[in-house]
Amino acid sequence: MDEKLRKDELTRTVKFTPPLYKQRYHFIKQLVSKHKPKKVADLGCADCKLLWMLKFCNCIEMLVGLDISDDVMKEKMHMLYPLPGDYLQPSERSLTVILHQGSVAQKDPCMLGFDMVTCIELIEHLEVKELEKFPEVVFGFMSPAMIIISTPNSEFNPLLPTITLFRHPDHKFEWNREQFQNWALNAAARYNYTVEFTGLGAPPHGKADVGFCTQIGVFVRKYLKNGDPETVEKCKGHVYKTIFKAVYPSLKDEKYLQTAVVNEVVRTSQTIARRLLDNRKSKCKKVCDGVETDPPFLKSCFLKDVEVPPLNKDDNSHMEPFINGQTVYMPLAKIFSIPKVKQLCGTFETLSKLITGEVALSNDGSAVLIDTGYENEELENE
Repeated sequence: MDEKLRKDELTRTVKFTPPLYKQRYHFIKQLVSKHKPKKVADLGCADCKLLWMLKFCNCIEMLVGLDISDDVMKEKMHMLYPLPGDYLQPSERSLTVILHQGSVAQKDPCMLGFDMVTCIELIEHLEVKELEKFPEVVFGFMSPAMIIISTPNSEFNPLLPTITLFRHPDHKFEWNREQFQNWALNAAARYNYTVEFTGLGAPPHGKADVGFCTQIGVFVRKYLKNGDPETVEKCKGHVYKTIFKAVYPSLKDEKYLQTAVVNEVVRTSQTIARRLLDNRKSKCKKVCDGVETDPPFLKSCFLKDVEVPPLNKDDNSHMEPFINGQTVYMPLAKIFSIPKVKQLCGTFETLSKLITGEVALSNDGSAVLIDTGYENEELENE
């Protein structure tokens, strides 16, 4: 009975909240938030959950996953497609997500030039020969600015009652802290990296001597690398198989930028036009409800014969919209003064270029025209 109670207590003690895999992903996300990498690769990406989480990090412009098995990737890669909202509101950054099927023991030039490479619970799945090649491929060939490697800490295993030999049937080995640190320090010294050790999954009270459940090495390259032409030359051929690629809508693409600008211009113009018409309707109602009605004023109230003033984007006195007959004139200078439009376009010339041919403009191109014929009919029928 005492032994059973001890095991039950131990099982409750080593229950991690949040789950350990989520803690690992959060650890990576914190490093991304701190270092702002643009190109990130996840080796051994499997079910793509880490990639899915990282695609929401605004600093990342290229996200690549690599795994030896394409079955799980194909089952889960739908998570990485752009959503309808990504098309309705394109991001200011560009983002490309790619999945490759291949081995981390093979060199492929598509993996060059990355700022960060993650290897989460990967190395313990490698055969001896693959593990021997791993440092040369990842540290020597890929040579990213930062590498994060996590692996189980075998010293923690006795605290996991269900573990007999390894934590997963596919694990080829599990290292204690000394073994992992010796391997990591040798790789760092050989390929000019520094390494710092940490971990996740703190041991229960009184068991601090076993260390973290997951041990982590964070490797940082000592100097900037511009790329070795000779290395690329020796590895021209692509050995990885690309099984997925998604290019997200981006405002850096003029097609999506134009759509965003036109939508914002139309929305803004219609909103302001609606306010003008509501104001006119209110004034006309006051006149019509009066005892005496002045026909000339009533006529001007409906604004059927208003002289159109010259529009000049450099003249602030003509930035305000006005109604002429059944048309609302919305000066481009007024539209460009709206923060969202200015942010999207940058310059007045860009605004003019993007909306020309997409919305109705005045003859001189200085104002957007909003037809309010249906509004006038509504006013006159009341």
